Amino acid sequence: MIAAAAAANESAAWSQAVGGTQGRDEHVVAPSQPLITSAPMLQNYAETSMGVAFAVSGLANGFVSYGLKPDLGDAVTVKCGGYRVTDINPHVMLVRLTGLLPATTYYYRIGADAIDYKGGYNMRVTDTVVDPRIYSFTTAGAKAHSSFCIINDTHAQWKPFGMAVDKIAQLAPACVVWNGDATNCEEQMDSLVNIFLRPDIERNDYAALVPYLFCNGNHDCRGMASRHLERVWMYRQPEERAARDWDLGRNFAVRTGDIALIGLDTGEDKLDDDPRFAGLFSSGPYREAQVAWLRDALQRPYISSAPFLVAICHIPLFDLDPKANPGDILPKDAGDDYDTDYASWQRTCARLWSPLLEQAGCQLVITAHQHKYRYDAPTATRPWVQIVGGGPEMNLEAGLYPTVIEGSVNQSLLRIRVHNLLTDTVQEQFTFAPRRKN
Repeated sequence: MIAAAAAANESAAWSQAVGGTQGRDEHVVAPSQPLITSAPMLQNYAETSMGVAFAVSGLANGFVSYGLKPDLGDAVTVKCGGYRVTDINPHVMLVRLTGLLPATTYYYRIGADAIDYKGGYNMRVTDTVVDPRIYSFTTAGAKAHSSFCIINDTHAQWKPFGMAVDKIAQLAPACVVWNGDATNCEEQMDSLVNIFLRPDIERNDYAALVPYLFCNGNHDCRGMASRHLERVWMYRQPEERAARDWDLGRNFAVRTGDIALIGLDTGEDKLDDDPRFAGLFSSGPYREAQVAWLRDALQRPYISSAPFLVAICHIPLFDLDPKANPGDILPKDAGDDYDTDYASWQRTCARLWSPLLEQAGCQLVITAHQHKYRYDAPTATRPWVQIVGGGPEMNLEAGLYPTVIEGSVNQSLLRIRVHNLLTDTVQEQFTFAPRRKN
């Protein structure tokens, strides 16, 4: 009986995670609920495309109307799902705007059609809702504003997350990188929707005007719903990667003004043969597959010509001592084998990616995961700086505080400021000269 109940619960979790609709009457929109239940979220900052996501309360087909005129007098409307058949689902509308101009400001608004679906030949639109608010965004490119912000390890902790987005609103960067562990271990799609699209913060339209990029964290791999994170935060555009790299949907190589941003995915922090995961992870081959992608990305003209190169990944590529400040890398009852595994894992990542970053003249690698701000100066064998962002804990005496890492170019120098959100001060700042390639 217990096994049967567990199986039923897993089946229900899976159905909700993948957004299945078969035989579920609740997917018809309830008249008492608004159809659109969140502000839009700009995803996957790029030169010629932009993703727009928003939440709905029932089965719907979403759309975005956008144009160059502030009043949308020239608006073009794009439906979610692209060509052939549009996407209808009861959770999130994901709309890709393509064919855009680099470093150009566009205006947009969102809308959705409520769908009554009874079968392949029996469906109808019961209502059309348009959000009257008009938002704007600016695409990436060499002529875009040379600035960015990075947040990390938010773990659905609303107070520090609200502090972070308030700081970002003050700084008004060209884009934001969410450097992993936005989630914990999410089994239900509603959890992901709330974390990204309906956060419990005052500024719930936090990503309607500033676009976000995403680097997976290890926690963003865990749970049935997290295995389908792309249903809330879409993968990068297919044309951004070669057929060889088709599965590398989270990697990005983006130019924002004088800054090239490279996003890498460190995957799960446990080894693939960890018995708790039943052999269902393949992070090792995944990290190796990113080597060829990284080599090509660094050679793209719009990346190689940027004066500043910043790489972002969730788990640090370097530690003085993996045992000294492991964050949640090791379980509380971990023995020496786990320490050895993590050190081996970290050496592998550094071996795979660091030589390419060094050859390209990368000045800075920004990481996260350990929930404690740290600056690692370059060495003779590691010429790039590593900055580790702080986590959601707020304990100043223990040196624990959330951070926003800000980057901007001023007078031909890249200025990095680490904002301590707990004291609302600049904890440290650094400057970088234009890079020299080896």
